[in-house]
Amino acid sequence: MPKFAANLTMLFTDLPFLERFERAAKAGFTAVEFLFPYAHPAAEIKRRLDEHGLTPVLHNLPAGDWEAGERGIACLPERVDEFRAGVVRAVDYAQALGVPQLNCLAGKAPAGIDEATLRRTLVNNLRHAAAELQQAGLRLLIEPINTFDIPGFYLNRTAQALAILDEVGAANAFVQYDLYHAQRMEGELAATVQKHLARIGHIQLADNPGRNEPGTGEINYEFLFAHLDRIGYAGWIGCEYKPLTTTEAGLGWRQRLAH
Repeated sequence: MPKFAANLTMLFTDLPFLERFERAAKAGFTAVEFLFPYAHPAAEIKRRLDEHGLTPVLHNLPAGDWEAGERGIACLPERVDEFRAGVVRAVDYAQALGVPQLNCLAGKAPAGIDEATLRRTLVNNLRHAAAELQQAGLRLLIEPINTFDIPGFYLNRTAQALAILDEVGAANAFVQYDLYHAQRMEGELAATVQKHLARIGHIQLADNPGRNEPGTGEINYEFLFAHLDRIGYAGWIGCEYKPLTTTEAGLGWRQRLAH
């Protein structure tokens, strides 16, 4: 049976961030992930994790000014120093929290910068990040994101992510495969996961349309969960969706679809 981690950035949003850990545990989750921990002291987050017996699965590298609409800076040539400082900060948090892997958001492709420069910047930044994470015993992830939700996002397809990882050439770098984003950009979810299983470090989910919980849209999650078991996916699946009503009201999908 798949192992599910609650994404605390998306779930239990009626509560302040630090209060969501208790709700996740009470809702039956044993693991959590979140976009960014940096607004809170690592020691305070660690206390919540320990108090509620939760395994931390993932968080992201700093991704620029999120409130202003930035969605990563890794492909931006004028932000390399900021990116590298963010790697240091992220590793510090990961080690303090016991997080085993960090996700890097590539960012939106800005106007006026050619594709070759964007790709070279991203590859060089990923090489640097992978080396720093390797020294800390951590894995690096990169995530294709659909361009309907985030127009202009530079990394948006599985094949593109794999080609970039080939160029990076780091043994600790993997794809974060978000089933929702992949469905919107390319489909072929089961075949893609099976073909590239060894290169997928983490999976996330939401249904489409709406980015709500499994069972509310077109993705056949009952089939996919069984498929992931059959092909031997042993990692966590991050529940990064917007509840259709409330988180607790929608959690019946775990029993219906993931038995």
